[in-house]
Amino acid sequence: MLDRAACLRQLTEVDQDVIRLAQDPQFARWLEQITATGGCAHPIHLTGATTVRDAYSGEILHHYDTTAEPGERLLVRCRNRRATVCPPCSRLHAGDTFHLVRAGLVGGKSVPADVREHPRLFVTLTAPGFGPVHHMANGTERCRPRRAGHCEHGRPVGCSARHTDTDPLVGQPLCPDCYDYPGHVLWHAHTGELWARFARTVRRTLATAAGIAQTRFPDHARLSFAKVAEYQKRAAIHVHAVVRLDGPAGPDTPPPPWATADALTTAVRAAARAVVVHTTYSSATGELALRWGAQLDARPLRSFADGDGLADDAVAAYVAKYVTKGAADTAAGTDHRLTSADDIETAAVSPHLRSLMRTCWRLGSLPEFAPLRLRAWAHTLGYRGHILTKSRAYSTTYTTLRAERADHERTAAGADLPDDSDTVTHAHWRYIDSGHTPGAALIAAGVAEDLMRNRELSREELETAGRWRPNGDAT
Repeated sequence: MLDRAACLRQLTEVDQDVIRLAQDPQFARWLEQITATGGCAHPIHLTGATTVRDAYSGEILHHYDTTAEPGERLLVRCRNRRATVCPPCSRLHAGDTFHLVRAGLVGGKSVPADVREHPRLFVTLTAPGFGPVHHMANGTERCRPRRAGHCEHGRPVGCSARHTDTDPLVGQPLCPDCYDYPGHVLWHAHTGELWARFARTVRRTLATAAGIAQTRFPDHARLSFAKVAEYQKRAAIHVHAVVRLDGPAGPDTPPPPWATADALTTAVRAAARAVVVHTTYSSATGELALRWGAQLDARPLRSFADGDGLADDAVAAYVAKYVTKGAADTAAGTDHRLTSADDIETAAVSPHLRSLMRTCWRLGSLPEFAPLRLRAWAHTLGYRGHILTKSRAYSTTYTTLRAERADHERTAAGADLPDDSDTVTHAHWRYIDSGHTPGAALIAAGVAEDLMRNRELSREELETAGRWRPNGDAT
């Protein structure tokens, strides 16, 4: 028989770490923290204290510090939206996104239910073409069968192959030397400005059509939106946006009679065609005129199953699903920043993405493009915006949703905290670490899997009862 030392040598590093954790006297409390984070894959380790005092007498009403916690630290969620980085936190983020988008469509979360009667569109704005790429029509059609001949670099300008969705050629340029990589990168870098000008032009177009001065538009109506950026196979983003017309005070007021879905659709299409952004002149690229692509989709939205158009819940669920995708799920670059040119060469990406990253790095060294910070955003191919953004009056915020969830969790745990209006809180917290040891990561993954399984069982029960919505919450 093997002695104890020999057995320990045969155990893996993970096994030994799991045994170490299980034998710790504070293992039960540590497991409670892991469960409280939902099995977060990369929790933040904090140390510190919070003291709540009566605002008038100075009496201490509540005090918490980490001195009695395992390792004298508290674990909190990393809140990463990417499923490839942290699946538990990404699921939570998807739920928050669903509620944020849906509230702006049908009400709730401080948004009145009457908002569903306001003109609302689901708009898709695309990127222009930067060169022919391999594409998949429906899996049976040929890629580019009618094109013959060769480009100036000696490569065929057509492709007779039938690409599948998993074909690595889909989205790749037919000729990388012909592809406009600088134009692609600079278009990404200016997408935020393109959207800002698009929104302004929509407002001005609506004002002109209604016969009011453009500067007086805020006195009559307000344009609200929530938009998400989606990377396509060719690594260029599309912008999907929920666009809504409200009265001058936002969703609490009805829009004027001239503010109809048809008028909004007309204004959106006109603005998408008219908007242009000129880049700073550079000897490397010249001055580029950047526009939206020719493909545009603008469809009205409907609540639940009534009327024509896209269903509100379906749109909210689509947006929520997309924001959790990581770079590995899309042609979006990498999930982490690139700190050197060597990082680009070692990144696990396609040749097309590597060329876009190299272009970001090269143009980022030019002084005329310094404000764009292309090197800092090389991992997202020059795109500098958040995946999801919204106007202030569209609906609630992520911060509000997280605060509501925290209050609910405290109430469910039986915590009896005093009224904030009569208290003063002193908090002192410090970051000390993040992530898990190998054994802790295995246990956290098991906790996350158990919580997910319980969620699935609850969903099946609610589906049977007819009380389930696409985001996974009960009606």
